[in-house]
Amino acid sequence: MKLGPVVATAALLAIVTACGSGTQTGASGTQTGGAAQPQGGKIGIDHPRADSDFWNSYIKYVPQMAGELKIDLMTPTNSQNDVTKLVNNVQALIGQGAKAVVMAPQDTGAIASTLQTLANRKIPVVSVDTRPDKGPVYMVVRADNRAYGTKACEFLGEKLGGKGKVVQLMGSLSSVNGRDRAEAFRECMKSKFPGITVFEEPTEWEGSKAASMLQTRLEQNPDIKGIYMHAGGVHLAPTLQVLKQKNLLVPPTDSKHVFVISNDGIPQEFEAIRKGDIDATVSQPADLYAKYALYYAKAAVEGKTFKPGPTDHDSTIIQLPNGLEDQLPAPLVTKDNVDDKSLWGNQVK
Repeated sequence: MKLGPVVATAALLAIVTACGSGTQTGASGTQTGGAAQPQGGKIGIDHPRADSDFWNSYIKYVPQMAGELKIDLMTPTNSQNDVTKLVNNVQALIGQGAKAVVMAPQDTGAIASTLQTLANRKIPVVSVDTRPDKGPVYMVVRADNRAYGTKACEFLGEKLGGKGKVVQLMGSLSSVNGRDRAEAFRECMKSKFPGITVFEEPTEWEGSKAASMLQTRLEQNPDIKGIYMHAGGVHLAPTLQVLKQKNLLVPPTDSKHVFVISNDGIPQEFEAIRKGDIDATVSQPADLYAKYALYYAKAAVEGKTFKPGPTDHDSTIIQLPNGLEDQLPAPLVTKDNVDDKSLWGNQVK
C-alpha cells in the first residue's frame, strides 16, 4: 500500500519548541505549556482485541506504519476487551520505558484514572477509535461516529421509503462509539423517518449476542426490512447466518430482501456488498488509524503540539474537554463504489 509522507500543514503544523521557555511557536500561533517532551523514545501500544476482523486489520497495519515513520515501537500488548488487562498492560509498558502510549479503550468511562496517572508521569496518550470520557489525552484518532449513525439512518430510511421496521444491532453502550452511533441513528430516525419502528439490541460487540437478538426479533417481527450493524467485524457473519436460516438472504431485487448497512469497511463486508447480501457499510479507516495514531505518538514524544482546524489528510482536528481529536474521513460504501481501490478494504490481502 502506498502512502504519502506525513507532513504538517498550516492548520496541522507541529509547533517548534522555543529555547527551554515552555512556549511553543508555529505557523498556527503560539501556545504556552510545560516542559518539552524528550526527543525520541520508545512508544508503547496496546491492541484492544483480536476477535474482530476490523481490529485484526488494524493490528496488521501497525508494524508497517511504524517502519514508515521510523518509530521505536515496543512489543504490542493486547487487552482482549478487558479494561483491567488494559490497565495492567499500560503499567507494564511504563515499566519497560514507554515515552508515549497508544491505546483503544473499549470501556471509555473506566480508563480515566489510568490516563491521569500517565499525565502525571508526563507520558502522552493517543487513543485510537475510541474517545475516553474523562482523563487527559494528547490526541484521539477517530472518525465521527455520530456521522456513522446518521448515514445508516438516512440509507435505510430511503431504502424503506420511510415506513417499516428496522433492527439496530448496537455495540456496547459503555463505549462512546456505541453511544454515538446509537444516539445519532435513533435521533435521525425520529426526526426524519417517524414512520419507521426501530428495535434496539445492545450486543456488547459480541457476535453470538447479535445472532440471538436478531433471531428473536425476526421471529417476533417477520416483516423487519432493515438492519443497522454497529460493527461488521463482529456482526457480519452472525447476521448473514441468521438471514440465511430465515431464507432472507436474497438479492436486493427480491421482495424478501432485508436491507443491511454496517460499519467497518472490512473486505468481508465489501464481498457481501458485491454479492448483494448486504447493501452498504461505512468504511472506518483501519490503515489511517494505525498511521496517524503512531504519527501523533511520535510527535508527542518529540514535544510537538497541534491546534484545531483542517489537516492535510482530509480530516479536521476538534477541541475536546480533555484534549484534541483528529476526525478522519469515513466514506459510505455501496455497490456503486465498492471496487474503489483507494478504500483500505480493497488493499488488504
